[in-house]
Amino acid sequence: MIIRKQISLTNKKVVYSKVRILSLLITICCCICFSCKAIAKEEPKFAYLFVYFMNNSPKGEQLYFAVSKDGYNYIPLNNGKRIINIDSVARWKCIRDPHILRGYDRKTFYMVATDMKSSAGWSSNDGIVLFKSTDLINWETTAIDFPTVFPHLYTREDLKRVWAPQTIYDEKEGKYMVYYSLQNKDDYLTIYYSYANKDFTSLSEPKKLIDCGSSIIDADIVKHDNLYHMFLAGIWKMTAPDIKGPWSPLEKHKKYQQTDKKAEGPGVFQMNNSTDWILMYDCYMDGYYQFCRSSDLEHFELIAQTKTSGSFTPRHGTVIGITKKELLHLIEAFPSKEISNTVDYLK
Repeated sequence: MIIRKQISLTNKKVVYSKVRILSLLITICCCICFSCKAIAKEEPKFAYLFVYFMNNSPKGEQLYFAVSKDGYNYIPLNNGKRIINIDSVARWKCIRDPHILRGYDRKTFYMVATDMKSSAGWSSNDGIVLFKSTDLINWETTAIDFPTVFPHLYTREDLKRVWAPQTIYDEKEGKYMVYYSLQNKDDYLTIYYSYANKDFTSLSEPKKLIDCGSSIIDADIVKHDNLYHMFLAGIWKMTAPDIKGPWSPLEKHKKYQQTDKKAEGPGVFQMNNSTDWILMYDCYMDGYYQFCRSSDLEHFELIAQTKTSGSFTPRHGTVIGITKKELLHLIEAFPSKEISNTVDYLK
């Protein structure tokens, strides 16, 4: 009797074990199917959106949009006027260096920008502005004034600069990291980072991301082949196996720009429906942007040199790929005289 009971219990364990395995397999299959559906539903990219500011005047230090079908030649939206009014949000009523990111869910967009008015001085900015949207049209905005939010770390007198913020999704933390160049007191500019909250309305206490022993600015970080690449004004690059490092030594003699002209504001984006990348940078003294193509983010070829003139004078901006539907919505919300025939432009 005892033996039979033991056998009976053993059989139950086997049955339970099989049920667990079957349940696990069903769960895995459902997850795989869900992922496949999500991938299948993601529309192919059709065009490009360029976000930027225009110049060192209060009118130019605003948020501007331009679109392109090839990634090199852009048409300003909203007839060259600013996209949104940030007067009631930004401390200085001006922004510079906007960066845009398509979120991990592929349908939410995040932007960050320097809260600054250059006519008030190059050490006038003490914070950044956060933007969040699900349609690229309507944006929720929040200003983060560092002396106010982090009074135990910074004062209005000591904090000199909080420049060129950007956002990247930290896969390990499951959070959005906002990184930026920061200078406090007599320290040199270096890259710090904070994590945004779920609503993208606040930031965690700043921490140093990297220290090269001298000033570095305009960091742009992308991940390629399980390696993080950080491009800097210079145009220099460092790499790391993890987003928090350790980062490779900065080799200032090795430049990635394809010109001997002064360049800053590097931005890296992936070509639509391709594995190739584009490195763009602002040749700010000479009035043009250069676009360089690469398959490995190490070797680049100059593809286009876009003159910045007339209604299109971008400074330190970034680019993302957008779908045909997103492009249509942008043109409808922010029409441009240069896109007189929307039907033809969407072909």
